[in-house]
Amino acid sequence: MTVLAYVLVTLQSGSEKNVLTVLAYVLVTLQSGSEKNVLEKIAKFEEVKEVDLMYGEYDIIAKVQVDEMSQLDEFLTDKLRVLPDVYLTTTMIVAKQYKGK
Repeated sequence: MTVLAYVLVTLQSGSEKNVLTVLAYVLVTLQSGSEKNVLEKIAKFEEVKEVDLMYGEYDIIAKVQVDEMSQLDEFLTDKLRVLPDVYLTTTMIVAKQYKGK
């Protein structure tokens, strides 16, 4: 499974605070035939904002959002990588988001 992650600092105006958010794009390789089951499980995690089936080297891409890097580590180690059909993950940290929220 492959995990792609990025760190985003968002500055909000007005009375709202500056927010530091960790976002991760997790690329996942699965055991053949387990895609639907694993997609359903991943979609239920509160950290996961989007999850999609892909064709090619990776089977799934998941957009993950947490408040701190330690929470990303917990998600990857204790929730995602322990799923029985997850074979490989890759995580990439992004320094700055240019478009999107």
